[in-house]
Amino acid sequence: MLVEQKQPNMGRRGLVVGNYCHDVLIRNDVVVGETLGGAASFISNVLDGVSIRCDLVSKVGSDFAYSVAHPPIVVPTSPTTLFHAFFDSGSDGEGACDRVLKRVRFCGAIEPSDLPESRFNFGMAVGVAGEILPETLERMLDICEVVFVDIQALIRVFDSSDGTVRLVGLKGSGFFHLLPRIGFLKASAEEAPYVDVEEARKWCCVLITNGKEGCTLYWKDGEMQISPFPTVQIDPTGAGDSFLGGFVAGLVQGLAVPDAALLGNLFGSMTVGQIGLPKFELRLLQRVKDEVQRRKMQSISCCEDSNDDLKFVKPAGHQQFHSSLAAAKLTSAAPLQECQWDLRNSPPRAIEQGIPQYTGQQKLLLNPVYEEPIQSVEGTQ
Repeated sequence: MLVEQKQPNMGRRGLVVGNYCHDVLIRNDVVVGETLGGAASFISNVLDGVSIRCDLVSKVGSDFAYSVAHPPIVVPTSPTTLFHAFFDSGSDGEGACDRVLKRVRFCGAIEPSDLPESRFNFGMAVGVAGEILPETLERMLDICEVVFVDIQALIRVFDSSDGTVRLVGLKGSGFFHLLPRIGFLKASAEEAPYVDVEEARKWCCVLITNGKEGCTLYWKDGEMQISPFPTVQIDPTGAGDSFLGGFVAGLVQGLAVPDAALLGNLFGSMTVGQIGLPKFELRLLQRVKDEVQRRKMQSISCCEDSNDDLKFVKPAGHQQFHSSLAAAKLTSAAPLQECQWDLRNSPPRAIEQGIPQYTGQQKLLLNPVYEEPIQSVEGTQ
């Protein structure tokens, strides 16, 4: 059990739970993009890309505007969950932008009865809009051998007047009693203060992502910094989701925890360089899969007789694995630069040009999902 910080037997069948969303990206009161959103979309994009089998449970309305590989549950009486992401006019000099996120519409909660009756090797609770209930997470813990939880699924609350996303402490969220049963808990550096990391690490592995600084792993008996992959940030949306997808993919394929975290950092870094759901080139994905397989075989030959606890220690060759993944990333660096959208310089009428083809998503509606007048976010935090 992960309470003892053992490496889980991940297997190859997973359950991803979280709603698809419509995301509208706004800069200086100008709409610069409409994309498919929701952590489930980013995570399934990564898992599908590296051929990890998963079932997905997501709810949308009849207005859902995208074709997807994993069909959602359609609720005819509810609209698809809609977020407005407002980016500020400043940046940190490296393309990074702060944002204010508002939930404009909500499709509804995912109930325990919406989950399959099957059992799964792993589960991922990755809600973004309050759609995962405590009883839903408890059901996931019952039917999955190990469950990964994105803390945003547990601690987000929404302003009753305008839907602005705010955070509450994990202990007051209604989910805290389930912590001893969770395998891995992921949070961003901004969300970490709302988690008692010292308490949580007694029960599960805690992953804290920190943008260009990479991520930090915390477990019962130690902590470890995992190196980032340099990138130019265009849109931070979905970076943490792609990180989690890459991390889980690494574990499923037999990597040690630190090596899996490197894979997570890689996918996170590639996501921020594109607007919305990223498209990963096939040759890039093949290079990554080859490097992961090579690393897995190398680790097996070096650690055949080691205790599972050592999987939390950086294995020999960890830095070389980082270098190999960085080289693989360069495989598609030039093509991606040609189709990036820069939020700082996007034309005011970019939304009328549709979604860039590199997202891999075909928009089904002729009219944009963005309909409400843009409201100023001055004074919001």
